Amino acid sequence: MVDAATEAAPLRNRRGILFAVSALIVVLDRITKIVVARAIPLGDAHVVIPKVFRITHVLNTGAAFSLFGDSASPERVRWLLVGFSLIAAAIVAVVLLRMGRQITATTFGLALILGGALGNAYDRIRTGAVIDFFEVHIVHYHWPDFNVADSAIVCGGILLVLHSLVAARSEEG
Repeated sequence: MVDAATEAAPLRNRRGILFAVSALIVVLDRITKIVVARAIPLGDAHVVIPKVFRITHVLNTGAAFSLFGDSASPERVRWLLVGFSLIAAAIVAVVLLRMGRQITATTFGLALILGGALGNAYDRIRTGAVIDFFEVHIVHYHWPDFNVADSAIVCGGILLVLHSLVAARSEEG
């Protein structure tokens, strides 16, 4: 049984933890990109699991999956992607400030997305391209190369979708 004092107690503020998760993603993303850039010449790869997984060193001037990478206006694409990333990061940060008193699948997912967006935005601002290095082949399917920031964004998005599905299901029941 919960007493009145416990029920009235404010929720502990978890914003610091969530923003630390975002910062950790940015740091891990930077470290892995630096290591790859130093260890593997641009365009080369290191086979980890033959025909399944390689660590590559490629530059992505486009968006996800290299969309717009062959644009006739690469500088325009670069700054549009930077602007979009920074606007998305600002929106996510505001949502985290409002919702971040608790750690939920949604707030954790948003923290991952924030870190990923900032990690890739940093590269685009600094060099105009993002270093991608995870290359996965599944049977005859080749997944486009990606990085830690991309992984965080995808995992964060999956958490948001799963949490919304669970929340919708619990409201129905």
